[in-house]
Amino acid sequence: MSHSPTSTIQNPADHSPCPDVDDGSTVTDFLPAERARGVTIQSAAITFHWPPLPENSGAGEKTQKGGAALLSPSTPEHHMINLIDTPGHADFTFEVVRSLRILDGAVCILDGVAGVEAQTEKVWYQAAKYNIPKIIYINKLDRDGAAFGKTVQEIASRLYTWPAVCQIPWFVGGKGRFCGIADTISLRAYRWKEGGDGKVVEKIYIDDLQESEPALFAEMEKARFALVELLCTYDDVLVEKFFQVDAKHRDVSAEDILASLRRSVLNPYANVVPVFGGASFRNIGVQPLLDAIVQLLPNPEEAPNPEVSVGRAEGTLTRLLDGRLLAQNVQNDPSRTKSGKAMQGKRSMAVISNLQACALAFKVVHDPRRGALVYVRVYSGSIQRGASLYNTNLQVTEPAQRLLRMYAQDSVDIESLAAGQIGVIPGLKYARTGDTLISYIGASPKTGPPQPLNSLQLRPIDIPPAVFFASVESHSLGEQKQVKNALDLLIREDPSLQLSVDEESGQTLLSGMGEFHLEIAADRLTKDLKAKAAMGKIEIAYREALLFPSEPQTIIVDREIAGKRAKAGCTVRVEPLAEEERDDSLLDDYDATILEGGNRFTTSISAPQDPSGTLPPWNHKLPSQLASESLHVSLRNGALAALVRGVTYPFPYHNVHVTITIDPRTQIFNTDSTQSALSTAAREASKAALRNAAQRGTAILEHVMNVTVSTDEASLGAVVKDLCSERGGHVTSLDDADETTSGVREDLPVIDLRKVYAPRDPFDGGTTFADQEQAAMNNSGSRQRTIKARVPLREMMGYLKHLRSITGGRGSFVMSADRFERVSGQRERVLQKELRGY
Repeated sequence: MSHSPTSTIQNPADHSPCPDVDDGSTVTDFLPAERARGVTIQSAAITFHWPPLPENSGAGEKTQKGGAALLSPSTPEHHMINLIDTPGHADFTFEVVRSLRILDGAVCILDGVAGVEAQTEKVWYQAAKYNIPKIIYINKLDRDGAAFGKTVQEIASRLYTWPAVCQIPWFVGGKGRFCGIADTISLRAYRWKEGGDGKVVEKIYIDDLQESEPALFAEMEKARFALVELLCTYDDVLVEKFFQVDAKHRDVSAEDILASLRRSVLNPYANVVPVFGGASFRNIGVQPLLDAIVQLLPNPEEAPNPEVSVGRAEGTLTRLLDGRLLAQNVQNDPSRTKSGKAMQGKRSMAVISNLQACALAFKVVHDPRRGALVYVRVYSGSIQRGASLYNTNLQVTEPAQRLLRMYAQDSVDIESLAAGQIGVIPGLKYARTGDTLISYIGASPKTGPPQPLNSLQLRPIDIPPAVFFASVESHSLGEQKQVKNALDLLIREDPSLQLSVDEESGQTLLSGMGEFHLEIAADRLTKDLKAKAAMGKIEIAYREALLFPSEPQTIIVDREIAGKRAKAGCTVRVEPLAEEERDDSLLDDYDATILEGGNRFTTSISAPQDPSGTLPPWNHKLPSQLASESLHVSLRNGALAALVRGVTYPFPYHNVHVTITIDPRTQIFNTDSTQSALSTAAREASKAALRNAAQRGTAILEHVMNVTVSTDEASLGAVVKDLCSERGGHVTSLDDADETTSGVREDLPVIDLRKVYAPRDPFDGGTTFADQEQAAMNNSGSRQRTIKARVPLREMMGYLKHLRSITGGRGSFVMSADRFERVSGQRERVLQKELRGY
């Protein structure tokens, strides 16, 4: 969930020296882009046993010279762990979100040097949204500048949770090198051999430390006191155990403390998180962390009940399997009688009994050798190899010809996937991220299982809105189809990438979560999928607008069009469109007013009174080839064509009111006045009117976006200043952030840091009570705020990277199109200079 989880993951199945994230030798970072950049880009799944099975690892404790031993797991029972390594970069948030959706527990891995970072906060609250039990592991304690105590305080101040410190770091002599950890649960210290591979560890009981390491001994007693006090605040069972040992903190058994920690972790209202520490690169603390995963995090039966919907009813999977949800669905059906509902209820139970498995597809990966690999989490029953799987989202059936258990990029064929397990089904052509797959006895290959189970859906995976855009262009017209197919594969893998086509420029636009996200997408598109395409910048759409009305312009066209004589005329007047005129509409035989493409068109068929008296009165009849409706459409189409390109600038017109009048006595000429003739006359007259109006001046319009920025209160001033002063925006409101935009739960209480136990860091110069008090006062600066503003689209290009810079990575934003507005002042002069090229 944060920095360097990959190093921690490498050693569970074997105790080999830890691969290096930076040199690209890790198991879970297997993509070429991951190895080249030294970062995790996509989530990777690993299944292993802890403790390791006997054939994989020698079990037991072997005594070494000097009293050291191979560290044995604290539990002899073997557990299967389905582990997913997720990216830590903010641009790949969706990889974390879709993994959180199907996990039962999470280990939040923090960098002991950097502490709680911005992305950690976001992912922490995303996990809280799904009520996922969590533990924290503070990594890299062997690095210069590592501060375990400071990080513990940041857990309280930034994650709004009480840290239950279960381990404290052991530095030789109190300020020397990091050599091990002291466990406050078992009251034992573990010292790893310097320069070793992490296999050999020395175990020392607390009383044996009193003389050799008096500072560590004293700190362990303080940590045990704080741990028991904190747990007793939330767990009445431990309070009873505490008084049974005469309120002596050291006498509370390790088993009772572990049981209390587990109850607190599984209780979403306890707001307590166990904290562990280590240095994964040196394999220090990894084995105790795996013990904690087995002992504290839930098994599939204890995990939060998944939400489902079936027919008109919504509830939990448990209520579906025991029949209550389908009974509710029947009762909600108004078309059934009382006896019919009873009969249908019995049928529903029979339908449920044939449900073999229910699973959620949470990830799709394109493998060049094996095709599409669909990662699934099984929630009930078991999927057998060869079973037919019905996709309730797409209403299609596909066979599971093979089942795989993954170890990063490697795989092993298996016969079945049971409830609670994660596996891969290769070869599914249609399944997408978020689709529900069910296996049903006797299901029809075409129509699937009977109603209402054919509409059963697990809670889908939320896809965050895109905030960064780029164009994708094929190298040639002949490559367009291949590029389109490659883009479809890319989007099936990563739904947070979105594809659209700009109707004006014709550009194919790819949008994602950030600049790095699209850089990786382009890398995969060209190198992995072999598409011959290039990424480019987006063309910003501008418009030209009138400042003054024109004089009426009358044009009569008399020419050949498509080999036939065409003669028609009309009078056109153009003027700026007033805001209050936008919603007006009128349509009858002789007058029509329509708003189209941001412009207003009024067409009128009329015969004004002739002062000279030479023109006869109009009999309100049109030539037989012209109906009034087609005449209005022809005139409007001609005016639309004239507005496509401006007179002063090469942009379409916007906010223009075009008034077209036609006198049937002088501007319609029997059969020569065809629809094409009328359209040509309207286009020429509109162009003439636009040229006339442009002589008095025109303006450039730009797209203005509705922008919602979420940031911490400490960065509020910098963000507002940047939006208004640097980007020409206008702030419309300042509010407290809501959970949907910021991802932060505002109902969490602010924690008084003076009451949080955190061990002294050896190199911090001492943390005084006054320091903690000041930190508690400053804690209010982390409150999330929402800024709503209107900002030109041009100024939002590349904004995400800048926002992260000025907010320390804690800012995020979403935007949507509002309308076109005039460019003015210095920005107008800069744009005019760019258009002229000098």
